[in-house]
Amino acid sequence: MTNSTMRDRKRLSPTARVLVSVLSVAAWLGIWHYFSAKVGQELLLPSPRAVFERFFELCGQKEFWLQTFGSLERILTGFALAFLVGCVLSVLMHLSEFVKEFMRPFLTVVKATPVPSFIILALVWMKSDKMPVFIAFLMVLPAVCANLSEGLANVDSRLVEMAKVYRVRGAKLVGAVYIPSVMPYMLAAARTGLGLAWKAGVAAEVIGRTRDSIGLMLYESKLYLETVDLFAYTVTVVLLSCAIELVLAGAAKLAARMEVTSGGN
Repeated sequence: MTNSTMRDRKRLSPTARVLVSVLSVAAWLGIWHYFSAKVGQELLLPSPRAVFERFFELCGQKEFWLQTFGSLERILTGFALAFLVGCVLSVLMHLSEFVKEFMRPFLTVVKATPVPSFIILALVWMKSDKMPVFIAFLMVLPAVCANLSEGLANVDSRLVEMAKVYRVRGAKLVGAVYIPSVMPYMLAAARTGLGLAWKAGVAAEVIGRTRDSIGLMLYESKLYLETVDLFAYTVTVVLLSCAIELVLAGAAKLAARMEVTSGGN
């Protein structure tokens, strides 16, 4: 049996993927419900029903949306800044060995240092409402640089040479060869970075007690032993992260289709 045949058998149709995802979510919710009933104490482990009832109750409150959009704005700002700076740095590192070696220690230290260490330092350096932006930026930057640097290194040199033979240079070369080759790595960087941004950004909000933020609500839920609220705000973070990842995936597919269309023309 060839490798291609094995890959074809493992590949699921879009409908099958959706079905498997729904079954997976239902199974994990069932496990959650089982252990909640087994524990029998909402303070320790509330049921899925109680959490989602509280979540929808929060959705009807103005304060909830102020907190949600406050966190969303800070974390996405840090993520976007890291992505833009990471793209520029990756290109410079690809073009210059000096820049690559110069940036390596910094990126290694940032990647290896625990997030709480940076959060505590940031509390000394800046106001609490700016800290989640800085922390999200700092945590995402190494992931973006690593993914895009790998993507640029794996661009097929034969395609580049062929483009030069046909006098395709500058912006046309970037659009015809580099962007399509690097796009999967950019998507991987966006997905990885988004997860890091949410985790680090919300952690910064919790420790810094940033006003109008989900992190502050998580902190107060823990402080007042409101476990249902703690789970409800955690569900909010997960749903927001999944929604933004779906938007990113959709944008990547749209960009790929536009590229194919323009290439065909």
